[in-house]
Order: sequence, then structure tokens, then C-alpha cells
Amino acid sequence: MRVAVVAMETSHYRDTEGRRRIERVAGELADAGHEVSVFCSQWWEGYGKRFAPEEVTYRAVTVSPTVPSFCTRLPALLANYRPDVIHAVPSPPSVLLAASLGGTLSRAPLVVEWYGDEALPEARRTDWSLRAPDQFVTPSELVQTGLWEAGAPDDRTTIVPESIDMDLVREVDPAEEVDVVYAHPLDESANMESLFLALAELRQKDWSATVVGDGPQREVYEQEAADLRIDDRVEFVGACDRERRVSIYKGAQVFVQTAFREYFATDLLWALAAGCIGIVEYQAGSSAHELVEQRDRAFRVTNPQEIADKIVASADMERRTVDESLAAFDHDAVRGEYESLYERLVEAHGLF
Repeated sequence: MRVAVVAMETSHYRDTEGRRRIERVAGELADAGHEVSVFCSQWWEGYGKRFAPEEVTYRAVTVSPTVPSFCTRLPALLANYRPDVIHAVPSPPSVLLAASLGGTLSRAPLVVEWYGDEALPEARRTDWSLRAPDQFVTPSELVQTGLWEAGAPDDRTTIVPESIDMDLVREVDPAEEVDVVYAHPLDESANMESLFLALAELRQKDWSATVVGDGPQREVYEQEAADLRIDDRVEFVGACDRERRVSIYKGAQVFVQTAFREYFATDLLWALAAGCIGIVEYQAGSSAHELVEQRDRAFRVTNPQEIADKIVASADMERRTVDESLAAFDHDAVRGEYESLYERLVEAHGLF
């Protein structure tokens, strides 16, 4: 299948979770044998209009992310490429109209990857930018609901979750055993206060905790741990690579999720696959609770005292290093969901 990915600004210009996700999907599709081209503003050096560092080909629509020029040139370039499906990032929203026109010219359906970290379109643009796509893909019910509330048609949205590498989970050796692990960028949304208050309630018990992540609030959180007199049992290990994170998760008994904002709780998913018991504090702006709603080795809580109680309850549960029930989230399985979506849309598109 020939797939055209449209991202005026790739992660090389603006590094966001949504952009990283669609670029990862593009790479996985290419690895599976599909022809994938990313139509974007040029981010590589030189004068070449095409750049193919690996299986994915990047095609420069413009030399810089200039919206009017990008939107003017995109439709004809898509028509010339003749993709089977167009998969676009909705930022800026005006690019969706250009991608939709390109889809009309090339007779290809338009899929929009709406991760949640994109700004919703202005009111005057809502009708066409939310109705032009044939299908929206969101990573969670939380993001899907927000998209519906913004005006997207209910029957044009579908959920495709983030994915993980189960082979990596199986193969990595566990790190030293620890009772509690937390992972999130240490920013204003991390909400480590809930975890630290819970751990402070357990001062009289024997426990250890690891914090994975870095960010502008790290010193603040380190000071909070010191103020609560638990800093001698909380280790901040920084922003580890994926293999190191999985190793830490495999050595941990409990993963505690407290962040205020998660469009998809990716590290929670990796930790569950690595055998952790999940403790998720409900937050209105987080989708994390969706991952544990039907799981036996997980708890949903609403305050620090409940977190503390569940940490204690988890101590008597079996330690695991792999949970095969999460294989449904493996990269190959989730890529298959995209492939099935594409096939369904291409078939339906051909009926008109």
C-alpha cells in the first residue's frame, strides 16, 4: 500500500508526542513493506527535495514551515504521488483542507492522527477542519471525547492505542528490585505530590522508590522529597532510554501513575507489560485509568491515602517480570489496526 503522511512540521521542527507517534507508525509501516512518504517542510541539509535515511522517504513541500506556500503546493504533490491513503497531522488545521483536496485529486481517503496535544481549530474553521477527514484516529477515549465535543462526527473517529515492543520486554534483564516506580517528564503536570504524600504515610514501613524522568521541576520534586524526609529512599534516575526503563519496571513491584495530563499513558503500558502492578490516581485530564479498568493487577484510586493503602496491599502480590496479556499492544498488533483501517477506508472510498 502507498501511504502519504502529511506533517508540515515533523518532530525535527517541533517535538511533540503526536508527531513522534505518526513518524513511528510511518516507520513501522515501511518496515512491513508499505511504500511510505512523508510530505513535510524540509528539515535535512542540502538542496535535495527528497531524503530517505531509512525506509521512509521524506519529500519537501516547502523549504521552511510556511503555511500558505505549504497548503498551495501540497494538493498537486499528493495528486502526483497517487497514494492509496493520506495520513495527516492536524497542525496547523489549514493543512487538513489542502490534504483533503489532495485526497480528492488522488481519490485517496484522508486519515487524521489526532493525538491530543494539538490545538483545537478556531471556531470559524471548525466545520471544514473537523469534517474534511474520512477518519480521525485518537489514542484514547479521553482524546476521542474531546474531539467529539469540538464537533467531529461520532462515526468518523476510532481509537488506536500506543504500542510497545513485547520482544524487548521479554528480553531485557530486570534491574535491582524496588517497591515503587514512577515515570513522567518532571514538569508542572507530573503531580508527584500525590505519590510523595502516600510514601510519607508509609515512613514506618520498609520501601524503596525510583523516579524515572527529568524536566524543569526536578529540583522542586527533589526538595519536596527532602522536606517529607523520604529522600533517602527515593532515587531520581533521570530520563533513561527505553531499555533502561523496561529494566527498571521489570525490577519493580508497583508503578504509580499520578500525572494530571496523559493523552495516552505510555510508560504505564510498558510497566504493566513488564509485570508491574498499576496504581492509577484518577485525573480528569488523564487517560491512564482506561488502561487498568479491566485488569486484576491494578487499582484505581482518588487520593494519596488510597495510594498508600494499595502500595501496602500490593506487597503481598506475586512479582512478575512479563505480562503476556499486554501482547495486544505490541508494535505489530497495533500496526495491524492501522492496516485494517486503511483497507476499510480504501474499499469504502472506491464505492463513490
